[in-house]
Amino acid sequence: MGPESASARERREAAVRAAVRDGLVDARHPVAGLLDVRGIREAVAALRAAFEEVAAPGTEVLHAFAVKAASLVPVLRLLADEGMGCEVASPGELALARAAGVGPGRTVLDSPAKTDAELREALALGVAVNADSRQELARLDALVRSAPTASVLGVRVNPQLGPGSIGAMSTATETSKFGVALRDEGARAWLVRAFVERPWLTRMHAHVGSQGCPPELMAEGVRTTYELAEEVNRAVGEQRVRTLDIGGGLPVNFASEEVTPSFRDYARLLDVTVPALFDGRYGLVTEFGRSLLAKSGTVLARVEYAKSAGGRRIAVTHAGAQVAARTVFAPAAWPLRVAAFDAEGRPKEGEPVPQDVAGPCCFAGDLVAVDRPLPLLEPGDHVALLDTGAYYFSNHFAYNSLPRPGVYGYASAEGRTEDFPEGHGERGGPGERGGPGERGGRRFGPDVRFVPVRRPQSLDELVEESGGTLAPGLTALR
Repeated sequence: MGPESASARERREAAVRAAVRDGLVDARHPVAGLLDVRGIREAVAALRAAFEEVAAPGTEVLHAFAVKAASLVPVLRLLADEGMGCEVASPGELALARAAGVGPGRTVLDSPAKTDAELREALALGVAVNADSRQELARLDALVRSAPTASVLGVRVNPQLGPGSIGAMSTATETSKFGVALRDEGARAWLVRAFVERPWLTRMHAHVGSQGCPPELMAEGVRTTYELAEEVNRAVGEQRVRTLDIGGGLPVNFASEEVTPSFRDYARLLDVTVPALFDGRYGLVTEFGRSLLAKSGTVLARVEYAKSAGGRRIAVTHAGAQVAARTVFAPAAWPLRVAAFDAEGRPKEGEPVPQDVAGPCCFAGDLVAVDRPLPLLEPGDHVALLDTGAYYFSNHFAYNSLPRPGVYGYASAEGRTEDFPEGHGERGGPGERGGPGERGGRRFGPDVRFVPVRRPQSLDELVEESGGTLAPGLTALR
């Protein structure tokens, strides 16, 4: 089957077989992340096409990826190669975007807690900034007076529309910490005046939330922001607000392979809810994250032991809270599909048996699935946590000092051998000399080709990160 005809599931299953066969997951590295590169490219293409379908010709649209969803430089570089920018929310995320080659004109800084130093750096670089509060806007006043900047500057508005089904993911509630609360007494008049008095304030931003927020709520947030921008422009007597940053947050279907809602669904909903949004008068910025990558990621882990307790079967694996913190700590909000594979990485067959899928962390609640019907899992088998391409790879929870797993991008290889650049496969990762494959010319099988995205963290690196070289310091204090 050629790469054009392979479905996402078929590509994933081929990647699991190849990862097991070639030692990306083995006794030394019992858990790894796998990213479907073709799936990512297709998701970006679908996003671009969705907005091109509804926007007037010539409308300037910047799709800025929310870096927090996958803070991995090779992923950001891949997305940039597909024409995306970056939305960053910290100095670290800005550094990652810059390392990926994303230019300042395609970068947006959003955060409710920007320091003076962060703002100065952004303005010096020409990165776009959305002020999150009245006090931050006052800081920008002083900085703009002190030095010219090429940055596009805006204000984040909280339309206060209420929560979705996951409160922690809802950012447009009555008391949200984000943005200027639009419905608070005097806030709307203050916002209009703020734009009237500042010719350099040309962008308006709103983000209603992400997982658990229905698209209709998101669209209503965009409509509210658009109407405020129109009010500002009428008050100024010209188009002061020239760009609307409509955020991201499209929810992901974690229950099946189906991609729903789609970017096309959402763009058409916006076109119905706010028809003039796409008439070409406003430039647009989006900040999607999870919805672009989730479906293209798999966490693959070995089953180390299988046991029974109280009549319940338990598969003890190496994928737990350290890679799936949200699922472990809030399973009702973040359930994941789990697929079973045998010792050779083939889909496991057999009558489904209710089982708990447990992780390696030393607390009783470290479970990624409870009473889940799966083919009977035995030691040496593998489990795959599906739809984990966003957040699950880049937000490692360092419980029990478990090292960060390696992450690998994959694509159809057509029997080719991949030549890695210098530096890949070092420090004990798959591909080192003496390991599963040779550095500088490793064959990953006839059907799948892998490229490292992040090396597995070595124990030496983990000790160093945990202050290993500083060990004598505390003993010197009395």
